[in-house]
Amino acid sequence: MDTGIGNAKPRANPAWNGLDTDFLQRLAAAGFPPESVDLVITTHLHTDHVGWNTRLAGEDWVPTFPNARYLTSRTEWDHWAATDLDEARRQMFRDSVTPRPRRRTVRPRGRARPGARAGAGRPPDPRPGPHPGAGRRGTARQRPPRADHRRQHPPPRAAVPPPT
Repeated sequence: MDTGIGNAKPRANPAWNGLDTDFLQRLAAAGFPPESVDLVITTHLHTDHVGWNTRLAGEDWVPTFPNARYLTSRTEWDHWAATDLDEARRQMFRDSVTPRPRRRTVRPRGRARPGARAGAGRPPDPRPGPHPGAGRRGTARQRPPRADHRRQHPPPRAAVPPPT
């Protein structure tokens, strides 16, 4: 799934600008060296979701996961392709989404067909959200939330060991 912020990226957000983390080493230590990853699914093209799509090699941005197919939704791709981007987003596309002019790193995939089912047999229910094509699963027939939020939202578990 989404690759996060990434290292060495020039970003407007000071907390994200020019990061230098050991993420790839921790990922490899968890049993997933970059060469072993064969699929990266990007839910949407925001800075904090595409940064590790690429890494800096000399002066060039190259795919972090060289054997992976990088996928995103066509709705998302088409939206940003038709949008007049501000400089911060243009920079993000240059270094994380389209690092080589003739080779699109993120390949758009088709839209869901009308009437398609989405997860657990529930129909897709697109609604305005934080990115194009955002939606929620389920419909008004969904059960109301339970009072015990811990059952709905169990504590997160790290997929990569924390730094030592």
